[in-house]
Amino acid sequence: MFNLISEMKVHTEGYKIILLTLVGVAILVSAVIIVFKLLGWIEVMLAVAGLLLVLATALFFRVPTRSAAYAEGKIFSGADGKVVVVEDVWEDEYFKSKRKQVSVFMSVTDVHVNFAPLTGEVKYFKHHPGKYLFAWLPKASTENEKTTLVIDNPVFGPVMVRQIAGAFARRIVCHPREGDKVTQGSEFGIIKFGSRVDIFLPLHANVKVKPNQHVRGAETLIATI
Repeated sequence: MFNLISEMKVHTEGYKIILLTLVGVAILVSAVIIVFKLLGWIEVMLAVAGLLLVLATALFFRVPTRSAAYAEGKIFSGADGKVVVVEDVWEDEYFKSKRKQVSVFMSVTDVHVNFAPLTGEVKYFKHHPGKYLFAWLPKASTENEKTTLVIDNPVFGPVMVRQIAGAFARRIVCHPREGDKVTQGSEFGIIKFGSRVDIFLPLHANVKVKPNQHVRGAETLIATI
């Protein structure tokens, strides 16, 4: 809990949602108290519950301070969360070939800001509308709403980074576009209320993480070349 509070710088994407939550809670609590003529400790309990809901919403949009530095030949995690996939797959959107896939699932308690896993130039960007399946499911990578970035790095070559929405994540924010430069460890977007980030590496990459391992964006080493 203390770690969450220490990361309470709030992302600008969360301002509107937090404000709407605060207003909605205030109206709902006031209406319930007036309609049911609640008094004393029940009013206090309702107010506390409402404030906890606003705090929980703010926690979704917290922005951590990370100290990642450029490291040639290394790729770091693009998100906080649990590794749910480490396997060779056929990537059909851009590469049309086999790649090593590493996927990180963000739970409701994880930081939802996404970080550039490596430095390079964005060669490809596309947003795909889709379903909102639970993000830990394998088919979420292909069927859910997502954005795809391909970052060209001098050492790794082109690497795909895919943001995937989940059952409760209904908005993906991705800032870079084709031709933009991204720096390893810098924020490149956020998935509101979820949910998963996939990285597609060359087959000869040496993956350093395992399924069920918890990782931190911009800090946990994912792969070397």
